[in-house]
Amino acid sequence: MRASRSGMAPAVPYFCQWESAHLAGAIIRKELRLEDDPAWRASGARDVDEYARWASHVCGMACLKMVLAAESGRIHPTLELARRSLPYGAYAETDDGAIKGLIYAPFVRFVAREFGLEAEVREGLRTDELAQVMTRARYFIASVHPWIRWPEREPPSKGGHLVLVTRATAQAVTFHNPSGEPGTQADVCVALADFDRFFAGRGVAILGPA
Repeated sequence: MRASRSGMAPAVPYFCQWESAHLAGAIIRKELRLEDDPAWRASGARDVDEYARWASHVCGMACLKMVLAAESGRIHPTLELARRSLPYGAYAETDDGAIKGLIYAPFVRFVAREFGLEAEVREGLRTDELAQVMTRARYFIASVHPWIRWPEREPPSKGGHLVLVTRATAQAVTFHNPSGEPGTQADVCVALADFDRFFAGRGVAILGPA
């Protein structure tokens, strides 16, 4: 099933994990190197090398950026958020330089202490339980396969990417996708059965101010 747009003005501001949201398709197809993203400085990166190293790993921080913008009206640069989360262990850097994360439990501590947000890790969720989760949570950062940007495709696995769920019903899930291509970025709505093909059954529920 194809993704659709809700047709309503988004209640939650949208931010791409790559600063040039309109160029996301070219970045995904590797037609544009991250080093050549013309807006990289807006990320808060200290230099273009830091941006290129981190920008494809910060889908979770882009989700947090959206939440903070909606809750406070303040826009935090994505890589500044990532750096602030490091002392909490929200990401891990391996000896060979690989970046692992988002790591949920440290992230929950990070948002509580730095931003006063109450959040909780949820695992083992069925997709049809998301509507119930959203009766308590303002947002749900959901682990999905990155191919959710192409919902008509069959993903090879579930998880590996994070999107910000803003609404869930018994029929459909609405979300912002930090790595969506233009047209599948903000307020994307897919049928529950289609979301289930990508959803790994885990994520972080953000309940609101503590």
